[in-house]
Amino acid sequence: MEISAGGRLEVAITAADVGKRVSVRSLIEHAAPGEKFTDTVGVLTSWDSGVLLITRRSGESVRIAESSLVAGKVVPAAPARRRGPAASYEELARVAARAWRSVESERLGDWELRAASGFTRRANSVLPLGEPGLPLDEALGAVRRWYDERGLPAYVQTATGAEGTQELLCAELEARGWVREVTAELWVGPLAPVADREEPSGVVLSREADEAWLARYQRKGVSEVALRVLGSGPSVWFATVPGATEGAAPAAIGRCVVDGRWAGFAAVEVDPALRRQGLGTAVMAALARRALDEGASAAWLQVEAENAGARELYAGMGFAAHHAYHHYRAPESGGTGR
Repeated sequence: MEISAGGRLEVAITAADVGKRVSVRSLIEHAAPGEKFTDTVGVLTSWDSGVLLITRRSGESVRIAESSLVAGKVVPAAPARRRGPAASYEELARVAARAWRSVESERLGDWELRAASGFTRRANSVLPLGEPGLPLDEALGAVRRWYDERGLPAYVQTATGAEGTQELLCAELEARGWVREVTAELWVGPLAPVADREEPSGVVLSREADEAWLARYQRKGVSEVALRVLGSGPSVWFATVPGATEGAAPAAIGRCVVDGRWAGFAAVEVDPALRRQGLGTAVMAALARRALDEGASAAWLQVEAENAGARELYAGMGFAAHHAYHHYRAPESGGTGR
């Protein structure tokens, strides 16, 4: 790691750089032979009592003793992305929120408190795009009261890994005992290559999630509130590949929300016995073609880190990770499904 112009290793960061993206090299304690140093890149979220806290793109927090630093520098706020449509974090966060709307919301400064009777964390969490208009502890107290009044656990949705994301807020929440329960990623890609995929006959598009579609949806016992969330968004489409026999659950389903230039894909699910036969791709292709007809040109979707099959599929379609997002639960609160 050549930090200075002359190629010398030096620590060129201070506590005044908290909030900036940095790259540091530090000594490894009890290192194995040949492994003397380790490099860490992320947002410097605190530097207190001789310890640096750096939040990586994934949301993982790394503690580094100041005494172990060998080199460090401030680096660009976000690495250059090599493929996919350009978009800011805030744009994507707002588009994603419009595609999965809560049934009740309230503003707290620039924060949006959202509730939907506990159906998914996304619809039952705070979206903090800006400042709450109160000191943080007061704001978090107001958040907890708001959700408590509705019999719901308090969650705050945050993001890391892109310009304008909330590494500092993540660190503040963790310092107050809030627990990160779920981490996933939002991926983006061009829409046309998805639409160009082969689409076998039989994919049925609808404006509503009918009984057949819900029979394949992974969340059973969907309530009226859940149906309202599923049907929310500027222009919502549902895709179904019928089952092989009459009355059978669909072979595959999917959902897409068209919002300006964006098409957001969700709930792409395939009968486990029929996976790796191109059904998920066919569903997305049919939805993408409809989205193109409505003027969309870019696509986004959300995928969990451990879903290797989905990540492989989406990467093959031209999608790439834009940022990671997380749900932090207030101390001593219960949980809901993602």
